[in-house]
This record gives sequence, structure tokens and C-alpha cells, in this order.
Amino acid sequence: MEPLLGTKIGCLFALLVLTLVCGLIPICFKWFQTTTATGCHRRVLSFLGCTSAGVFLGAGFMHMTAEALEAIKSEIQNLVIQNRTKSEGHSDDDADSAYMEYPYGELIISLGFFLVFLLESLALQCCPGTAETPKVQEQELGTAHELAPHSHGPLPSPSGGPFRALILLLSLSFHSVFEGLAVGLQLTVASTVQLCLAVLAHKGIVVFGVGLRLVQVGTKSRWAVLSILSLALMSPLGLAIGLAVPQGDSKAGQGLAQSVLEGMAAGTFLYVTFLEILPRELASPEAPLAKWSCVAAGFAFMAVIALWA
Repeated sequence: MEPLLGTKIGCLFALLVLTLVCGLIPICFKWFQTTTATGCHRRVLSFLGCTSAGVFLGAGFMHMTAEALEAIKSEIQNLVIQNRTKSEGHSDDDADSAYMEYPYGELIISLGFFLVFLLESLALQCCPGTAETPKVQEQELGTAHELAPHSHGPLPSPSGGPFRALILLLSLSFHSVFEGLAVGLQLTVASTVQLCLAVLAHKGIVVFGVGLRLVQVGTKSRWAVLSILSLALMSPLGLAIGLAVPQGDSKAGQGLAQSVLEGMAAGTFLYVTFLEILPRELASPEAPLAKWSCVAAGFAFMAVIALWA
């Protein structure tokens, strides 16, 4: 077996095992169940949830959005150069400049955001029952009211928790496939190991947050385990696809299509982060500065990881 192939196979199993272990920890241990937590235990879980919210925020901005913007810009530049070459010097430089300066990446990410917004709005319109607050959230909101009897106005009640958890899984699955694909397309052992370590560094904490999120929205253990298993298979799947693709064999527009999908995934991820995860974790007025610190710590961790990722 060639050293490069052996290294990539090792990376494949490392990505699979780490994702499974980190994702199943909050599902398999009852300590993470918010329904039975009281007092200090509940407060610790709340701070842990805020930290995971900061991790999701950092993953959305520092990894998914940044990578999508860079990839889309690069693909647009390649298309402009190809068109300029085909036109044999008859292209309009001003028009090319306008194409280059337009914020395509931001537009595609926004389309992903509005796509999930539309899907959730349609779900609420066609199935009004999906707007009911899950039992787990009702208990937590009730506890929040008890902790803050003098608060003014109702606390935010996030709707569609299971639906948004599904969207979170789908967006991370897309991103995981592209991460695995990038590892599988590396040409040297050193670059493969370096990129795999960068992926592993943030993958574990993000998947742990996903498992915690599934527990918090009241997902049944069986479905939560299946969800983590499906997510764990995405990076190895992308890596396997990268191994199967001959080096240098890329069809025209394939890179752009991949970049667009990654941008859409980033938009859906940001939607869930801002409209589901953060509002839910900050719903209770208890210890606001401590919660801010936890969110900031999670974001800072992902920002530091971005130096190598």
C-alpha cells in the first residue's frame, strides 16, 4: 500500500471514530439530560449550551462562511479568466471587473438563509402544529420564569426545534462531505495529515454541540444516535470520493457547483445558529455576563482553530 493511500485511509477512520465518540457522549450519558437537571446542575448545562452556541457561531463565520466565500471568489475568477481566454482578447475589461466585484458569495449564503426561512414558513403555514413548543422547552422556559419572577414581558419561545435541528444536521453534513473531499484530494502525506488534524480539531467540539442540541430539543435516543451516525459518515464519504476521483480530473463548473452548495450550507447553518440556538440559550435572564463569557469562549476557540484550518 502506498504511504499516501494508507495515510488517507487512517484519516478516514479517525474522522469516523472522533465524530461518533464526540457526538454520542451527550446522548448516552444521562448527566446531559436537561429534563432531570436542577439547581447547579442545570446552570452548568446552560453554560455548556452557551459555549456550544459560541462554537456554532464561530464555525459558521470562521469556517463555513469564510471557506465558502473564498471558494466562490476563486471559482468566479477562474470562469472570468476562461471566458477571457476563449474570447481571444475581445472581452470587455470593465464588464469583467464588474463580474469580479459583485458579492456572489454573500448572495449565495443569503439565499441559503432565505431558503431555510421559506421552508420553515411553509411548514408552519401547512402544519400549524409544528409551531407548538416541545415539552423540554416548556419545562426550561417555566424554570426561567421561576428564576426571574420580576422580568418584564414573555421570554422568547423558539419554535420548530426538531425541524431546525434537522436543518443543522443537513448543513453540517454538506460541509462535512466537502471537508472529507478536500482531505481526499491532497497530493502529499504532509498536507493530508495537516488538513486532517485541522478538521479533527474543530470537528469534535462541533459534533459534541450537535449531540447536546439533539438532547436539548427532546430528540429520542434512537433517532439522535442515527443522526450522529449519519453525520459521522459524511466526512469519510467525502474522503472516499476524493480517493476515487483521478488527480486533475475536474469537469468544467464542478468546482463552482461545489462552492455554491457549500455557500448554501453556510447560509442554512447561520440561520439555525441565530434563530434557534442563540435565542434558546439566552432565553433565561439568569447570569447574563457568564453566558456571554461562555458564548465568547466558544467563538474564540473556533477563531483560534481557524489559524490552522
